[in-house]
Amino acid sequence: MLSKEARERYEKLKSTINHYRTQRHVYDREEISIEAEDALKHELSEIERTHPELIAPDSPSQRVGGKPLPQFLKVRHKIPQWSFNDAFTPEEIREFDLRTKRFLKERFGPVVPSYVCELKIDGLKIVFEYERGILKTAATRGDGLTGEDVTQNIRTIESVPLSLERPVDIIVEGEVWMSTLSLEALNKRRAKEGEPPFANPRNAAAGSIRQLDPAVAASRKLDVFVYDVAQTSESFPSTQWEELQYLQELGFKVNPHRALAKNVEEAITFWEIWKKKGRHQEYWIDGVVLKVNEKRYEDALGYTGKAPRFTVAFKFPAEQVTTVVEGIELQVGRTGVLTPVAHLRPVGVAGTVVSRATLHNEDEIDRLDVRIGDTVILQKAGDVIPDIVRVLPEMRTGKEKKFVWPARVAECGGDGRIERIPGEAAWRCVNRNSFAILRRKFYQFCGKHALDIEGLGKKSVDLLLERGLVTHFNDIWSLTQGDLLALPGFGEVSAQKLLASIQKSSHTELARLLAGLSVTHVGEETALLLSQQFRSLEDVADASEEKLTNILGIGEVVAKGITEWFAEKQNRALISNLKEILEIHNPAYRQAHSSRALPLSGQTFVLTGTLSSMTREEAKEKLRALGGEISSSVSKKTTAVIVGAEPGGAKYDRAQALGVRLLSEEEFLRILK
Repeated sequence: MLSKEARERYEKLKSTINHYRTQRHVYDREEISIEAEDALKHELSEIERTHPELIAPDSPSQRVGGKPLPQFLKVRHKIPQWSFNDAFTPEEIREFDLRTKRFLKERFGPVVPSYVCELKIDGLKIVFEYERGILKTAATRGDGLTGEDVTQNIRTIESVPLSLERPVDIIVEGEVWMSTLSLEALNKRRAKEGEPPFANPRNAAAGSIRQLDPAVAASRKLDVFVYDVAQTSESFPSTQWEELQYLQELGFKVNPHRALAKNVEEAITFWEIWKKKGRHQEYWIDGVVLKVNEKRYEDALGYTGKAPRFTVAFKFPAEQVTTVVEGIELQVGRTGVLTPVAHLRPVGVAGTVVSRATLHNEDEIDRLDVRIGDTVILQKAGDVIPDIVRVLPEMRTGKEKKFVWPARVAECGGDGRIERIPGEAAWRCVNRNSFAILRRKFYQFCGKHALDIEGLGKKSVDLLLERGLVTHFNDIWSLTQGDLLALPGFGEVSAQKLLASIQKSSHTELARLLAGLSVTHVGEETALLLSQQFRSLEDVADASEEKLTNILGIGEVVAKGITEWFAEKQNRALISNLKEILEIHNPAYRQAHSSRALPLSGQTFVLTGTLSSMTREEAKEKLRALGGEISSSVSKKTTAVIVGAEPGGAKYDRAQALGVRLLSEEEFLRILK
């Protein structure tokens, strides 16, 4: 039996999806991303799969698209236009393959169908009709039965043939798209004219085709790929692969990136390949379409009420999805700052399952108006960090709860009191010496961005702190083999390795030490800036707020945080103790003040993806040793972007749009040599 809450959510999903679909398909308004809308539809489909008695004629799963706009003439499609069923994982594709085989077995006996794999272009679907080889009409998909006549605008696209190689009567289907570079140029013109920018190439293509003035459409550099024959007066090709070749022979532009898979596993391999490089094309791709290759099998499989049984859209991992906030807790950081973290209903986004996302601070919670129980849109910021970008208030039932900041947090220790930092949006523990804060400070100090003590990970740090073997950073160098052998999980070999790693870390660079001390507002990049300006840790500690502010990249808030941290007695004592143990050298200062110019001085680099020859940290160190600077984002001042395996799409696309040089790993290694 379906619970009252589940039924209520199902009805909310129906009404919400119908709203967004109307905005997208009828009015070209993208209020949420297609990925987020897909996530809502997928959740609704899962409910309908387990409770088919709920399926109603008005369910979003039972319709193809929206109604046409009244400004255009209506075109009744001679061949109904279907939407595709979606799959999101290899497991769902294998299930599609098994269903196909079971269906075909009843008629043909045991068979293994082959599949044609085609890129799913993210644009606007158009149906083209030709009479005796001459373009007659071009129409949008509309609601699947009736579309909008956009023939005059389609005629302006040079890749659309106005006449074919043969005088054939034919109806074909294709996708109109706009390149990312054309979109950037278009948005620059719109900005100058005071018009709002298009959010993405898909919106721009749809908006351009729906212009009443063909001259406007002609100015927007649209393109098209044709991928299907709906009807022809000639002999129909016997396979989908031959159908694509047939389209090319007639003069249609067909996407060159396709493959013939002998079985479903080869199809999944094609998807895996394009999942990694799909973002690097001039057009948007949101997945791979799998079609049964053999036409006789397609004919036997036929259609369901809304989609063909012989094809499926295998979507790439979503960059935006929807999920539910199940709770909000405060996490104590290494400087005592409290970060609100949302606990989410687990959901896959950009290839990983996410169950937590930071809400940053109190102001961000207020800005989003996020509540416990809300349905939210989640995305991977920079392809890495999960981030809540929007709440869907129309999904609320009235049971959602606002988050109330407590007066006390147990992890802060003592009486647990918290306070808002003056002039900032953040809260922090009044007592900044609690065990939770101390533990996170040790994590940072021993971590790879700081002293990089191999073998001293979070579990080992927790054991040392819980047993009272360390209470200050300098205690690490007092550990003995006997201390370590008394801890669970340590043997003679692992203890010796850890002690050797600790000894090795006593020879460290100033930038690494600064990054590990948990100085207020000082992370890896700020630590490097400081090391380039000061000879020693004492020089940094004695620097005035004014002197710090004069350093490019350090503002007033950061400068104040640094000076206040070094002014505290306990931190001065910490520095004194570490100075007696550590041998601190500072190559960054010597390089920055060397009279000899370094090869990469004045050049800024951005790294994206995974390098096979070294870690990203090693690559940064090599660039800095040659005078290069590292940035986390791409701008017009970026010299080059170094691209490894599985690069972040945002950095790659930004570099292409700005004309910034892209370096492969091989080119990067040649520069280092």
